[in-house]
Amino acid sequence: MSTAALLQVDGIHKHFDVGHGAVVRAVDGVSFSVGAGETLGLVGESGSGKSTVAHSVLGLTKVDSGTIEFEGLDLTGLRRNELRGVRRSLTAVFQDPSGSLNRRRTVAAIVAAPLVAHGIGDRKARRARVLELLEHVGLGPEFLGRRPSEMSGGQCQRVAMARALATGPSLVVLDEAVSSLDVSIQAQVLNLLRKLQRENDLAYLFISHDLAVVRFLCTQVAVMYRGRIVETGPREIVFSRPLHPYTHSLMRAIPLVDPVRAREQISVTPARDAIDMPTVEVGCRFRTLCPVGRDQEICRTVDPELKPIERDHAAACHFPQVDEAAVVAAGSIPASLPGSDDAGDNRLVPDV
Repeated sequence: MSTAALLQVDGIHKHFDVGHGAVVRAVDGVSFSVGAGETLGLVGESGSGKSTVAHSVLGLTKVDSGTIEFEGLDLTGLRRNELRGVRRSLTAVFQDPSGSLNRRRTVAAIVAAPLVAHGIGDRKARRARVLELLEHVGLGPEFLGRRPSEMSGGQCQRVAMARALATGPSLVVLDEAVSSLDVSIQAQVLNLLRKLQRENDLAYLFISHDLAVVRFLCTQVAVMYRGRIVETGPREIVFSRPLHPYTHSLMRAIPLVDPVRAREQISVTPARDAIDMPTVEVGCRFRTLCPVGRDQEICRTVDPELKPIERDHAAACHFPQVDEAAVVAAGSIPASLPGSDDAGDNRLVPDV
């Protein structure tokens, strides 16, 4: 893990008033860091607060408290116009590749848009840069005049990546960037992300609910549950030795190909969507679903802090433990994906 923190998030909170005195604590004291050239996977179910964290980092959502430092600059105190310069180094790729692109504009105009916005180069220089970027993401000059409606989902996501790379960023926020793609196209895009990271020394904040994708791409993992980070650590340690019961439930929810092992997991209650869970105002917010915490006084009264349990491995749990069943489930997650190039060469399968 890199010692230099490119992005440092400390104790951010974001609560939403939903009316009638009800408040949703979407992000409730989240802290993490991303080093140069590193990939942090932020994992959790729908409603856990992952995307709110991503939008907060990008300045699209203003946090209620806490700090977000990028390259030593506190972003939380900046005005909208002051964030403009930061956006050259901090860019994003969003979930829906077609929805995040202007359907009325050509690929050439879409990719050149950040260059125009930041006043980088003249028209001739921008066109050359656009061609370079398209080649970088595996698309030829024949795509310059196309519009998003004329391309596949994988091709649109490559265009979105070319746009994100246009200004030479050091950190790219990827918010469910491959979740809407077919599995074979996912593998191509993930290969591309790894290739671009190697060639450009990029850091990624990768938001996802897909554990297989996270294991393939990320070097560090942070597990989110109902607005809090409940476990962090290096990828292989978190997947092989999960400590928090919520991480265990995520592992057990992974579909298994082996019918014998699948039957063994039928009796295990999978993780439920955080939106459907009862509100817990005091104590551990996972205790109502925890086989240990529901019977413990400390879990009912004290919200556990995220603290180191093992070297480089932290959990917010009063009773962290390694569950052999969870380890077995984690072992079923492939280190590489179907159609992916885990050997690390730069060959890419053309989109269809």
